Amino acid sequence: MWDLVVVGAGPAGASVALGALAADPGLSVLLLDRHDFPRDKACGDGIAPHVLDLLAEVGVTGILDDWTPVRRFVLNRGQAGVDRQMSRPTWVVPRMVFDQRLVEAAQAAGAQLIRRRVRGLTIERQSVTVDDDLHARFVVGADGAHSVVRRELGTKSGPVALAIRGYAPTPPARAASQVIAYGPGRQPSYAWSFDRGDGWSNVGYGELLAGTRPTRSDLLQHLETLLPGATDGGESWWGHHLPLAGWSWRPQRGPVLLAGDAAGLINPMTGEGIYYAVATGLLAGRSIADALRAGSSDAGTPYRRRTSRLLSRHLRHTALVAQLSRSERILDAGIRAAAGDQHIFDDLVELGLADGGVTRRMLRPLLP
Repeated sequence: MWDLVVVGAGPAGASVALGALAADPGLSVLLLDRHDFPRDKACGDGIAPHVLDLLAEVGVTGILDDWTPVRRFVLNRGQAGVDRQMSRPTWVVPRMVFDQRLVEAAQAAGAQLIRRRVRGLTIERQSVTVDDDLHARFVVGADGAHSVVRRELGTKSGPVALAIRGYAPTPPARAASQVIAYGPGRQPSYAWSFDRGDGWSNVGYGELLAGTRPTRSDLLQHLETLLPGATDGGESWWGHHLPLAGWSWRPQRGPVLLAGDAAGLINPMTGEGIYYAVATGLLAGRSIADALRAGSSDAGTPYRRRTSRLLSRHLRHTALVAQLSRSERILDAGIRAAAGDQHIFDDLVELGLADGGVTRRMLRPLLP
């Protein structure tokens, strides 16, 4: 009988283990993943400094010290654009590197890692059974956009975007920067080019799935249209789904929790998901440690309280801005406002990359 079984050992799953073991190093924690590590994962690879702040709280530091920070952020839509320095740098680190280091930190803290594809689970009064043979007091689904655990809970996913990601040589004009170029039509629809600092960039394009499903060729064509030359010399192209966060998120009561992409937590403005994954993973782990200490089988209630304090206001505000950005006038006005005011730009970065909220100075230029 394990204290905790975590399905998925990416940033969300590894953070669950780190959060639980930081609260109680004596817990038995098992991480399950269908891949061996290191392994690639389709993603924009951007890591906000807030992620490192969270990891430092559980003793994980220095894992990106050998990577080059990125301070410049560029946002364009047609003739409207902003190009500014961020108040704090971000990093662009392939998931093959970042996820490996994070899961190693979880193992160093005491978690065990096994390669295994989970097929299903059974929730009982005092335990949860995974695939008929693994028994745990608590289970966390951190198994991504197509979460088996979410399916077993009967939790429906919200709106979904489809994106394609590759790696290409960094052109001089987009060096040392993170670039997002919005496309026309229904939002979110944007291309990106994030410089890794080693001569290569993570490049891609994503859009909201609505109606006809775009082909791989369509996605690459949109990327090249919005960021000319971005596909030159590109490789490792990989399509993936992005389950976008909505107006609210309310974890269920009980012994089974969801974290990160499995919970449908992708920023609808920017497609950012690693901050949510680490934040909710750590909170899930802490909530389970608390429930075990109290002799309770309900970790969902303390988890809901913790995540609500952190994300409720933020999720409402990202949903609001995502809705407003469907208006071309408002989207262009927001970009121009960020170009003209460093404080508005900083507020926008906090909202898009971490847990920031809409401020009055952000709204003022959008009103007619």
